[in-house]
Order: sequence, then C-alpha cells, then structure tokens
Amino acid sequence: MSSFTGIALKLASVVLFVIMSALIKATTEDVPTGQAMFFRSFFALPIIIGWLVWSGDLKTGLRTSRPMGHVWRGLIGVCGMGFGFSSLAYLPLPDVTAIGFAGPLMTVVLAALLLGERLRIYRISAVLLGLVGVFVILSPRLSIFSGQEMERTAQIGVALVLTSAMFRALVQIHIRRLAQTEKTAAIVFYFSMTTTLLSLLTLPFGWTMPDINAVIMLVCAGLIGGVAQIFITSAYRFADASVIAPFDYAAILFSMIIGYIFFADVPTVQMLLGSCIVIFSGLLIIWRERALGLKRGKARPTLTPQG
Repeated sequence: MSSFTGIALKLASVVLFVIMSALIKATTEDVPTGQAMFFRSFFALPIIIGWLVWSGDLKTGLRTSRPMGHVWRGLIGVCGMGFGFSSLAYLPLPDVTAIGFAGPLMTVVLAALLLGERLRIYRISAVLLGLVGVFVILSPRLSIFSGQEMERTAQIGVALVLTSAMFRALVQIHIRRLAQTEKTAAIVFYFSMTTTLLSLLTLPFGWTMPDINAVIMLVCAGLIGGVAQIFITSAYRFADASVIAPFDYAAILFSMIIGYIFFADVPTVQMLLGSCIVIFSGLLIIWRERALGLKRGKARPTLTPQG
C-alpha cells in the first residue's frame, strides 16, 4: 500500500507540474520570464511553509550548515527554470517536455565527470540511445535548408530547452552533494526563497502589468508548483526512487493531452517516435540502477567495517 501511495503522489506531481507549465506558457506573450519566475516561486512559499508547519519541520528542518550551498543551488536552479520557461514561448508544450528529458541523460554523464561515478558501457549505451531519441524529436526543427521564420524560432526554442536541461542536470548533481548534510525541507524551502529573490533582480528589465486573467494563471502556477513540489518530495517517503522514477515519463503523455486541448498542439510522428526512444533509454538506466542497488544491498552484510 505504501508503494501505491508513493506512485499516486508521483503521478499527481507530474500532472501538476505539466499544468503549471501550461499556465506559464499561456502567459508568455504578455509576461516576461523573470516575472513569471517570481510568481512561480513567491506563491509556492505559503504552500511550502504550511507543509513544513504541518509536518513539524519548520524549526529543525530549516537548519543548515551550508548556506552557500543553497545559494549555488538557487543560482543554478534559476538558470534552469529561466531557460525552461523561455522555451515555452517558442515550442509546443509536448516538445518542451520531451526534449527536457535530455536532462536525466546529462546527469549520468555529469555524475561521472563531477562525482567520480563509474560510467559503464551499459550506461553509455543508454545515454547514447536517449540522445538519438532527442535528435529524432529535433530533426524537423534543425533543417538548414528551410528559410521559414517558424523554423528559426523553433531552433531558438530547442537551444533554450537543451540549455535548461543542462542546468537541471547540474542541479541534480548539486542536490546529491547537499543531501549528504542537508534535510529535504531545507533544500526545498531555500530554493524557493532564493528563486524569489533572484527573480526580483529582473524587475528593471521590463516587467509588465498583466491583465487579471494572466495574474490568476501566474498565481495558480505558483500555488500548483508548491503543491507539486510537496507531492514529489512526499512520494519518496512511501516508495523507493527506483519504483517511482519511471512515472516521470508520464509527463510526456499528459503534456500531449493538455497541449492538444488548450494549445491545439498536434504531436508529430518524429516527436512520438523520439519520445518512445527517450523513455526506453531512461527506463534502461533506471532498471540498471535498481539492479546495481540490489546487488549492493546483498553485498553489504559481508562488508568489513573498513568497507
């Protein structure tokens, strides 16, 4: 039953994050990225603080021995969020979601380069397969023989999504380091605080006075983002990461549905095929990590105190 609860929370968070992205996308014509980031972060704070009070983590959970670690996590995360939000103005929602899954593939490579994790042939093969999937999705956008404005606009969107994916991969590496000494509550709270403050720095660069509909959508995006963050954090309390991680890819399906209903985005054949390849490569990595985890678990009882 606990695993079922974890899966349900994970799926709920995936749906909410897609809805949040859709709300941000709906405001991109009228609201600059920095302003959207402020709404997303600021209005998530009451939800997160309420959750910390309810769980009893408000006092002890926010203690930190690495304040600058949270600042760096915020800076990297703001870059990832900013590029990701900007890409929504250039590409359909399903494409942004699918290409964004290049992030976990980049995380595998960065973990080897920055954390010294072993990059075995199995991982390398899965990452290369995933990159093939991303290329399949991108192929209609990267034609150098097309002079259409839409193609150039889409290429900007692709560059923004891939840059966002790289920063999100760096965030995952940084969180792995932070998690060695910091509690999850502190990581979640200080990220929202840092993002709120950093997004305010964009105020002199063209914030607008949006209409009431845009304000409602932005406030809802922040509230929904806060709830989604709590759901995804809580999911790991009920189920192992290897159990719920595959459900991340449900975001592609939900983004297709929402994109089609609200933005008339019709998925292309290349997008569907490439998404399947990316999902398959991601599942291979997850399955392999779970298998290695089981082996490590069996080996632990026989280890000496020296390791």
